[in-house]
Amino acid sequence: MPWLSITLTVDAAKVETLSDVLLDTGAMSVDVTDAQAGTTGEQALFGEPGEPVGAEWELSRLSALFEERDSVLEDVRTALQAAGLDPAVPLATAHVADQDWVRATQSQFQPVHVSSRLWVVPTWHKAPEPDAINLVIDPGLAFGTGTHPTTRLCLKWLEANLRGGESVLDYGCGSGILAIAAIKLGAAHAIGVDIDPLALLAARHNAMQNHVQIEFVAADGGAPEPADIVVANILANPLKMLSPLLARMTRRGGHILLSGVLEHQASEVEDAYRAAFELQPPQQEDCWVLISGRKR
Repeated sequence: MPWLSITLTVDAAKVETLSDVLLDTGAMSVDVTDAQAGTTGEQALFGEPGEPVGAEWELSRLSALFEERDSVLEDVRTALQAAGLDPAVPLATAHVADQDWVRATQSQFQPVHVSSRLWVVPTWHKAPEPDAINLVIDPGLAFGTGTHPTTRLCLKWLEANLRGGESVLDYGCGSGILAIAAIKLGAAHAIGVDIDPLALLAARHNAMQNHVQIEFVAADGGAPEPADIVVANILANPLKMLSPLLARMTRRGGHILLSGVLEHQASEVEDAYRAAFELQPPQQEDCWVLISGRKR
């Protein structure tokens, strides 16, 4: 089935009304983005927990997807006029060919070569190196597919430093990729913790896909026993707030890994952990850093 994309730019006050108009006129979906994205006027709406939330975008770009038909543009302009909006607003159109959207989405996710021994491989791909340690992870609702620098930094540390037999706590486990990697790299026991029930479901599914036994529990279910290695790939502000808890969860002489931290945030996160840990120089990929240390 052929599709028609209609795109227009409006100010913040009209976004909700216009989205409703487009959907009522038959749009299958409406996508709203910052019309000034990629320019000096680009505005972030969402920050980390504990940071103020931005206002609405000054200008928004709405893109609506319609089944292609001769009257669609006329129908949209008529609906705009009926809603008290300007029917003469410029409308950009583009034809969208039908395709296998599942395969198109899958094609965006290729196997990720993390290190000399580690690959992350979606289920629809064959492992490029069958004898490597292959983490079978599909993109889904939970963070952690191996494509983000924060995940790769943690995976590389685990590969380089796990000696075998350790206990590992993955706090904010997301997809469970780090706990799964730890077991495949030789850890004796791993537990994953998250506040999101969907993440816990995804992590349990991924553990089954990888044929490993890992316990995944809700964050409000009580603190697990202290572990030899605690890894938390979250964000800088939550990491600072969680420092007393994560310190208690790390055994004396054990290691902590903190990721999800931008380069300019590193010193503040280090300050929150310095009293309890002997910190190592941060490792960096792109603008992201991994902070690690040994419990005093």
